[in-house]
Amino acid sequence: MFHYKIINKPNINIKTKTIDNIFKTIFNIIDKKQNGTLNIIFLDNDGIKNLNKNYRKIDKTTDVLSFHYYDDFSNIKKEEISWEIVMSLSKIIEQWKTYWLWSEKEFYKLLIHSILHILWYDHENNWDYKLMQEYENIIYNKVFD
Repeated sequence: MFHYKIINKPNINIKTKTIDNIFKTIFNIIDKKQNGTLNIIFLDNDGIKNLNKNYRKIDKTTDVLSFHYYDDFSNIKKEEISWEIVMSLSKIIEQWKTYWLWSEKEFYKLLIHSILHILWYDHENNWDYKLMQEYENIIYNKVFD
């Protein structure tokens, strides 16, 4: 199972127990190797916009970016950084207001989404989008039941 570290913890009520439950649920549902450590990093809008521009060639702010450093997590040790998720707290709060979720739940939804990206799920076409959305909903509902 992946391990994680939160870098630059934001000023929202993120519960370690909930994050642990998300990782455990994903580990139990997704049949793919999940070794190593994940950094969850919070940046301001300018910081995430610069990363988005440099790595995706999209010159705008985004809510979250996922970076994986290995194609296969089988032989990764627990302490090795195998991937990172970079989030914009301002964007999370903006989306929270748009979608009527409290900011912590928006964070948890984005975390689930990002972990699925790291595990090679995507939403580039309708079939992939539906599959990824189905997994997101299953995981979210199991964690928040």
